[in-house]
Amino acid sequence: MTLTLERPETSKVAKEPLRVCILDDDPAMVELLQEIMGQFGFGSCGTSDPQQALDEIGGPCRVVLCDVRMPAMDGFTFLEQALQRDPGTFIILMTGYYSIESAIEAIRRGAYDYLPKPIDRARLRKTLEDLSEQLQRRRRISGLDAQLLNDLEFHGIVGRSVGMLELFDLGRKVARHYTNVLITGATGTGKELIAHSLHQMSPVAGRRFAVCNCSAMVETLLESQLFGHVRGAFTGASDTRPGLFEYASGGTVFLDEVGETSLPMQAKLLRVIQNREIQRVGSPEVRPVDVRLIAATNRDLQAEVRAGRFREDLFYRLSTIQLRVPPLTERQDDVPLLVAFFLKKYSQLYQKQIRGLTHKAKAVLLRHTWPGNVRELENVIASATLLAAGDFVDVLDLPEHLQKPSGQPSTSELWRPLSLEEVRKQHIRRMLELCGGNRVRAAQLLGIGRTSLYRHLKRQCGGSARAEPGGSVRARPMVHAD
Repeated sequence: MTLTLERPETSKVAKEPLRVCILDDDPAMVELLQEIMGQFGFGSCGTSDPQQALDEIGGPCRVVLCDVRMPAMDGFTFLEQALQRDPGTFIILMTGYYSIESAIEAIRRGAYDYLPKPIDRARLRKTLEDLSEQLQRRRRISGLDAQLLNDLEFHGIVGRSVGMLELFDLGRKVARHYTNVLITGATGTGKELIAHSLHQMSPVAGRRFAVCNCSAMVETLLESQLFGHVRGAFTGASDTRPGLFEYASGGTVFLDEVGETSLPMQAKLLRVIQNREIQRVGSPEVRPVDVRLIAATNRDLQAEVRAGRFREDLFYRLSTIQLRVPPLTERQDDVPLLVAFFLKKYSQLYQKQIRGLTHKAKAVLLRHTWPGNVRELENVIASATLLAAGDFVDVLDLPEHLQKPSGQPSTSELWRPLSLEEVRKQHIRRMLELCGGNRVRAAQLLGIGRTSLYRHLKRQCGGSARAEPGGSVRARPMVHAD
């Protein structure tokens, strides 16, 4: 049976009346219920074909009034398939075989209501009017959330937790006056975004913003990248090139993971800060530069100073102004806001109309500890937005490790005494397994440099750690002669 013509709305019960799809194997019942919908002031469409009703899911009809006993498809099967297509659809089941047990089962499976036949008009009207008010309330809340998201956005960063609001406030205060800033925080917290925001609010916002990841290059290449080189300075130097400090002179240079630099490189960075001058690799000429320097690290530089791995004078030069970006574990209130922000971002990018997450998906995201911080959350939402087939992101759209979280440790693991070295070994091993053997990703999540990770692996295996193609790492045991 094809869909019948839409009934006119004869009253104004709600400002934005519902549009209800009627599904029943009895055409007379479909016609009767459509007539009732018109009397209530709701638009409607009707059919006896469950597949046609499923095709309406996600369209103008947000509510389906469905019979339980139908020959082509029973109401519970329709309920399951409809919620899979669009978790935001409201299904009201009707039955001539009502019982408390079946009503509880229907609600448990996701039905909005479960009504006995013959239909009580007053109860049906009350149910639909309550649903209409609920939908209007959701629209208002959605509008307020969108406005809140705009109000709480700070140069591409969002947050409403106390820690983030304090960070935004301090950033506004220092942006126009700083020369050097040190940004600290765990990997994935958004240190580079903070650096960008400082530059955008500074008097040199119109000048260049140059970025250098100090942990991504060997020292000789890093020196050439920062200070430039002259032709013939080293093998492969076929021409003379300026470095980032010259390139961004008058603007800002952002040194990410500055804690990974060697002591000789730190001495050269100190000279840039103190004297505002550089020397290209292979050249005796001193060149003046005028840059604002922002450095970032996921290390405890004070501990590195005490251990002799970071120059104390450079630390104090960099940390005249210090901004700490809190990890996501300290700003759980920001998770829903970040989810909404990334959903909007990637819905526009992928040209999809994603309206939100299902309750189950929200619960999974709020339960996760987010060791990779905001970067991990963004990657999860980007992937889920791309995979989502309907208007809502569901649990099945999330990565597998979130769908099936690992079990709790056994009782023996909880109470068995371990040395600190054994705890360290287990943690590194589990992190490598989580990252699929990718040493770069594992080092980032552990908050250590790749060199430190190699050193730990070598000590654990009694040999050397050899990198495999694709960024993974394999321990190579030492061979001893008998």
